[in-house]
Amino acid sequence: MAQTTDATPRTRAVPGAQEAPRRSRLGQWNSAVTSYYLLTGATVLLLVLGLVMVLSSSSVDSLADGKSPYAVFFNQAQFALIGLPLMWVASRLPVRFYHRFAWFILAGAVVMQLLVFTPLGIGQGGNRNWISIAGFTAQPSEAVKFALAIWLGAVLARKRTLLQDWKHAIIPVLPVSLVAIGVVLMGHDLGTALVMMMLVAGALFVAGVPMRVFGVAGIGAVVAAAGLAITSENRMQRIMDWFSGEADASAGGYQTLHGTQALATGGWFGLGLGQSREKWSYLPEAHNDFIFAIIGEELGLIGTLLVLLLFALLALGMFRIIARHPDPVAQITTGAIAAWIIGQALVNMGVVVGLAPVIGVPLPLVSAGGSALIMTMAALGVVISFARSEPGAAEALAARPHVLRRSLAVIGRVRR
Repeated sequence: MAQTTDATPRTRAVPGAQEAPRRSRLGQWNSAVTSYYLLTGATVLLLVLGLVMVLSSSSVDSLADGKSPYAVFFNQAQFALIGLPLMWVASRLPVRFYHRFAWFILAGAVVMQLLVFTPLGIGQGGNRNWISIAGFTAQPSEAVKFALAIWLGAVLARKRTLLQDWKHAIIPVLPVSLVAIGVVLMGHDLGTALVMMMLVAGALFVAGVPMRVFGVAGIGAVVAAAGLAITSENRMQRIMDWFSGEADASAGGYQTLHGTQALATGGWFGLGLGQSREKWSYLPEAHNDFIFAIIGEELGLIGTLLVLLLFALLALGMFRIIARHPDPVAQITTGAIAAWIIGQALVNMGVVVGLAPVIGVPLPLVSAGGSALIMTMAALGVVISFARSEPGAAEALAARPHVLRRSLAVIGRVRR
């Protein structure tokens, strides 16, 4: 009898074929440009989300003040347009630029901060932390944060082999940092000073300062912050209100109460964009320090988790640079900027949900505020420049077609 054959061709299993996609995904994760895309993508998304939420949360108060509902949004958009080219320039400067000009950048920022004690200075809410020049208002303490991060990276990198000696670990870092933080505290801005302390701690940790020195410095910072809080009646009242949980219309916990109410009202998916109730003059600083509460109310738990995810991606991109970049200047500066931006974001969200007393720090890239937005974008531009100089990153970016070129190529294929 003739032997029948199966008409269906049989394919042989190729060893490792199922593992190929897994290896491909792992290769993409280990790509030299992963840090670059994590940082740029998360920054752009947070910036766009911030502009949308500033418009939504500020329109009611703007109308109540007799202004256009878009007034605060247009201001924030202008600051974003200033920050974008500044971030682009910072992302193109080489590491050696920041190493070479660190002292000049810090000195210029400190001089700007001292201008708040001249006739150019402006006080608000018990703080004297702004200057007004030709009708333009700026907050120099944001520039001091940026400059201090650059300076710490340059100085600690130069002394990295000597940091096991406690004298080299604290000089000149400790006295210069105290001067930079002190000129900010002279304006009674404890919130910004606390963020600067976290910034210094991040730089020291990444630089490899011995834990005994790091611990002593940390204890000193905590004691100093406690002393500053105790010596201020306003700060002590905020702390006592936070501990007591009082939240009537006259208590300091009023803002936290309405912030948590906004988050609770939002539920899973929120009331809808623009549908917040708390922004109708119930929640003070809805477009600034408490914008995270409006995000939770209008976009729900999904919206707040999105914000957390984007900041987590920022942190991941910066941690990759610290782990992969061969230059200690880039590593230490990135550590300082990561402690600043991620630490400030966590503090802001902790205040909104009631885990910390109200200390008045904005949510980076999201809250309204021109100086904070511009300096945060500049700092992220510096970190992006480090991502571009990771081993193999420059070659990988140069080998990829430009976005416009890819778009035109796609359009050409469609037309054919």
